[in-house]
Amino acid sequence: MRKFLVVLDDSRECLNAMRFAAMRAAHTGGGVTILSIIPPDEFNHWIGVAEVMREETRERIVAHYEVFAKWMRDRQNVDPELVIREGDAVPEILGQISDDPDIGVLVLGAGNERTGPGPLVSQLSKSSGSLPVPVTIVPGDLSKEKLEAIT
Repeated sequence: MRKFLVVLDDSRECLNAMRFAAMRAAHTGGGVTILSIIPPDEFNHWIGVAEVMREETRERIVAHYEVFAKWMRDRQNVDPELVIREGDAVPEILGQISDDPDIGVLVLGAGNERTGPGPLVSQLSKSSGSLPVPVTIVPGDLSKEKLEAIT
């Protein structure tokens, strides 16, 4: 089964990327893997404090994931999988693609701010010619109706 890999973060454009991935998976009989990445510099504290912070971050990620997962299950009949990795975003995304041969498409949300589409889209588009899978970039301000029409 082909999977759509989508990155879960705190950006507004993440919502449209999630919707797109779920709708495409539902229409093509695919799956969705939701990847959340914990930056390595987030826990530069004493070991005990770092472990507590890491666990709190994981709990926050799971709670955030459950909101999207419930919508995907209820509305799209897609049961997503959550993967949490620690490290720098781009290497971890590429690592997940390498580790899971069923991933066929990377779905990213693009911000619509004047500063650009966002760091992931900017970084990954620079090397898009050598990526192991196609990348779908979903505009962050695309309406739900437009998303439904194109998926």
